Amino acid sequence: MADKIKVLIVDDIAETRENVRKLLQFENDIEVVGAARTGREAISMAAELSPDVVLMDINMPDMDGIQATESIHQRLPYVQIIMLSVQSDPNYMRKAMLVGARDFLTKPPSADELISAVHRAGQMAQQERSKMAAAIPVSAAADVPAVSQGTFLGAQGKVVVVYAPKGGIGSTTVAVNLSVALQNADTRVMILDAKLQYGDVAMFFNEHGKNTILDLAPRVDDLDEGILQSVAITHEKTGVELLPAPLHLADAEAITADEVTKIIRFLRQFYDYIIVDTSSYLNDPILAAMDAADLIVLLTTQEIPAIKNARLFLDLVHSFGWEDTRFVLTVNRYDKRIAIQPDRVAANLKLSLDAVIPLDEKTVIPSVNQGVPFVSVHKTQPASRGIFGLAEKVRTRISELASQA
Repeated sequence: MADKIKVLIVDDIAETRENVRKLLQFENDIEVVGAARTGREAISMAAELSPDVVLMDINMPDMDGIQATESIHQRLPYVQIIMLSVQSDPNYMRKAMLVGARDFLTKPPSADELISAVHRAGQMAQQERSKMAAAIPVSAAADVPAVSQGTFLGAQGKVVVVYAPKGGIGSTTVAVNLSVALQNADTRVMILDAKLQYGDVAMFFNEHGKNTILDLAPRVDDLDEGILQSVAITHEKTGVELLPAPLHLADAEAITADEVTKIIRFLRQFYDYIIVDTSSYLNDPILAAMDAADLIVLLTTQEIPAIKNARLFLDLVHSFGWEDTRFVLTVNRYDKRIAIQPDRVAANLKLSLDAVIPLDEKTVIPSVNQGVPFVSVHKTQPASRGIFGLAEKVRTRISELASQA
């Protein structure tokens, strides 16, 4: 690498700090830029020195390494943090990874183990720095690659919320594969994960970036193309762009309904379709997304509890004055062995039946586990045909609504 990897060592024991420094001192491409004795000192020195890699001890007197890691990760997301602990406890490892640590080494690490980990983390940090440097400084328009405007039905993209009133019936699977089915060379698609606590959209695309909707929310009144490009993740195989849910449960509460509304309004300028995945629990951000939506894909199954919940949801939104034309009723996981057929489901809900996605476990389950949207690789399988049928219904309904406007 052209630039040396800058390393900050954090440990409350002076001898340990010195031993780690000695292990790294003969590497020509690694530079130890500082050593901190406490978690709080580590946060301060990281802000001052802007290292690529932080070697962080877990057990320290004033603030443990987990807390310090979380603080540094939030302030300096490109910094890669390697945790060091005398305990090879899986619980420590899990906690470290949840707050943003890249690696976990048991103390004392061997020279080869430590150097290899620093090289991996340093390369990642420098790549992240380059991305941010290219995208975030947007003082001059010439410095920012142009973002194409939405091309479908004019400049304002269409918002499609995917909602299942009962949990566990496949809203993320449908939202992810619908976004891929709608994406093509002339149609730009963004999928927004509004399952703010337990969102899995990024995992379904096998994407593990650090950027999330939380990076946009505080800046909703000052958004521009550069900020959007620095945060959105582009899935290389399909071209679909993602705004994942926050990485930490506590962060979900930081995103308000007003921020969700403003983010969706902003995204309309650049995408033909904005697909919004939602949880079954109706909170203010999800209702805000629905209120902003052109269409709501209402998912149910042939099971009585799912049908009952869909009925309760429709009773609620009818009281808001929402028209039935906004809903695309979709029966997911259709199993012909079950007596309650899709047309009976539609009749019970007093909606037209718009799409049916067959039960296809051999296609869907491996797809989810591998992080590969099944419509991109198994186009002729039953579940894929159901998704393509849903995509066509979405296009048709939006055209109909546009012609009536």
